Amino acid sequence: MTGTGIKRNLSRFAREESGAAMVEFAMVVGIFFIMVFQIIDFGIFTSNNLMAEKSTQIAARIATVRPAACAGVPDRYARGTASPAPRFGTSCGAVPNACAIPVTATCDGSVSNATASEIWERIGPTLPGGTKISDLKFIYAADTNLGYLGGPYVPRVTVELNLPAFQLSFPIGALANLAGGGTGGFTGHPQYRVFSITSPGEDLATGING
Repeated sequence: MTGTGIKRNLSRFAREESGAAMVEFAMVVGIFFIMVFQIIDFGIFTSNNLMAEKSTQIAARIATVRPAACAGVPDRYARGTASPAPRFGTSCGAVPNACAIPVTATCDGSVSNATASEIWERIGPTLPGGTKISDLKFIYAADTNLGYLGGPYVPRVTVELNLPAFQLSFPIGALANLAGGGTGGFTGHPQYRVFSITSPGEDLATGING
């Protein structure tokens, strides 16, 4: 084949477009499906965040009006070390050490506790698969501004919810991370933030006589 013939064949090959569309489609379709899966994951992750936040609010509200989910939480404020001893009905914050201040009680949710079980029955179905009752954490911390000597113990009740890592449909988690501050990066599974709600316990204002 002469040099002219070779140039003519190369020129014809360069102008050939019969398979160009298929090649371009193969290059684009992979990126397209990655974007589709990413958008789906983003939506699921965001929805789970919203449901978990609302569930934590419900859990905190129930916990404030039910018996403590943790052991060691007293029913009432006992006398402190103040001298002279204040009368019953005195605000715990009115006189230093008027009330004996209980230590902070912390525990994980357990099916053996009626309050934790009630909360879990209410919110469990709304949470992502793999979430367990032990992913709930209860904290009862004293606040002298919320009670009075001889009256019901009125702690600040905190409920925390720690969800397991989000399972991606496709191993790219950038958008999901942006949705909730996760730490999964581009190749890992994004982590949900810890959801935490604090409310004052309900004061039944029954008191006792000293």
